Amino acid sequence: MNNGLISKGFLAAGAANILGVLLFSKAFTNEVLNQADPVVMSNFGLVMIIVWGLAYIAVAQSYDKVRWLSAVFALEKLVYVVMWVLWMSNNDIGALYNQDLFAGIFYTIYGINDITFLLFFVWAFWSSKPK
Repeated sequence: MNNGLISKGFLAAGAANILGVLLFSKAFTNEVLNQADPVVMSNFGLVMIIVWGLAYIAVAQSYDKVRWLSAVFALEKLVYVVMWVLWMSNNDIGALYNQDLFAGIFYTIYGINDITFLLFFVWAFWSSKPK
């Protein structure tokens, strides 16, 4: 992966966090999304997801100078993947779709998104290894 492509990946990760939260939370008004997981997906939790997105964007052009930050980002994504797997194994996604389409879509895709960017951040970490 070349540096330009990796930088674009950081921008994509940031955009996914920021735009995904704003869209699926209906700009923080989707109470069904909050109620489905009131700890992780409270409005505070959603704001923090946006903050992580801003952090990804902030290092898009200098990720290779802060190599270990990519590892931190990968760890953060791993935490969300684990939370998603636990949520999916203990909840009825169909019932959530019946309550709110946006919440259903969000819970269906957020773990897949996080797995994708977890792998990307691991790749960015290894790619920025000193030669």
